[in-house]
Order: sequence, then structure tokens, then C-alpha cells
Amino acid sequence: MNIGIYIYDQAEVLDFSGPFEVFSTASRVCNDENPFNAFLIGETGNPVIARAGYKVIPNFGFHDHPSIDILIVVGGVHNAELDKPRVIEWIARQSKIVSLVASVCTGAFLLAKAKVLETQTVTTHWEDIADLRKMFPRLNVVENVRWVDAGNIITSGGISAGIDMSLHLVSRLHSQALAEKTARQMEFAWTKNS
Repeated sequence: MNIGIYIYDQAEVLDFSGPFEVFSTASRVCNDENPFNAFLIGETGNPVIARAGYKVIPNFGFHDHPSIDILIVVGGVHNAELDKPRVIEWIARQSKIVSLVASVCTGAFLLAKAKVLETQTVTTHWEDIADLRKMFPRLNVVENVRWVDAGNIITSGGISAGIDMSLHLVSRLHSQALAEKTARQMEFAWTKNS
């Protein structure tokens, strides 16, 4: 499964590196198969400067990425992304093609702007709950949860919650055993229930 993780300038580092680590570790520790292929996608494919000046070179841009099975949209300082029609249109288009869409932290704002999220039950970083409710009042925004599984759309709270959500995805898409093995390999105390 191709896991495309969308990143942008001022993205939160653990929002993308946490899920990337989960899926790459799951493939590494999985016996006799390689179930996940995680890669980073930027708008242009050029280097992205994430939070605190962390420089990242995406694997692909919008123009050359392979087909995606699961799209993950990360959070961070997302305001500039909301004002980019090309980004919002790409997210909307991909969401119609992929089998599952997920967000970490304020990535939920981008999904809502792209109308991927309209009336679903969702979550985001605790600090941004009020803003998400205000900007997108039709959403049922819940708090005090690590992630929300709404079928083909999954949203998670901030930063490290993306790791919990990604382990949940491994359990859902492959097996509980592989998710537990991955969490153990990562020495991560997985919160299994949202």
C-alpha cells in the first residue's frame, strides 16, 4: 500500500515523521512481506522547511508522485496552505481516488477546506479545537481523544497522536499483531483506543 504523506513549509516534524516511522517500521518487522510504502509529497517536490527550520526533501511533488492508497495530511502552521487553491484542489482530488484519508493535528483544517470533512466526527490538536469548530461549524469536533475513526476518514489529535493513529491504521489494514510488534519495536506505549 502506498502511503502518501503531504508536507509543507512549517509542518510539524513529528506529524509526518511519526507516521512515516510507523509504516516503515511495520514493513521492516513484518515477516515475508512489505505491506506499506510510505513517502513524503510536497507541492513542488522542492525542499520544505518544517517547524524550527527542519529541512526536508520530499520524495515527490504533485506532478510526479505515484498512485496513493492512503493520504495523510499533516498539521503545523497550516494557515498559508488554506489559501493555496492548488493544494486544496489536490487534496480534494486525491481524496476521491484513495481508499482512506487521514490527518494529524491541524491537517484536519486542510481536509475541511477541501470538503473532505463536512459533517463527520473529527478531532485535532487540543489548542485548535475551538478554531476548527468556529471555521467549520457543521463538523462534530470532539476533544480528549487521540484519534477518531470515521470509516474512510481518520483524524488525530496533535503531534504524537499521529503515531497512535498510524498504529491503529496498521492494525486495521494488516493486523493487530503487526501493530503491536511495530509499537514494541519503536518502544512506544500505544494508546489503542481513541
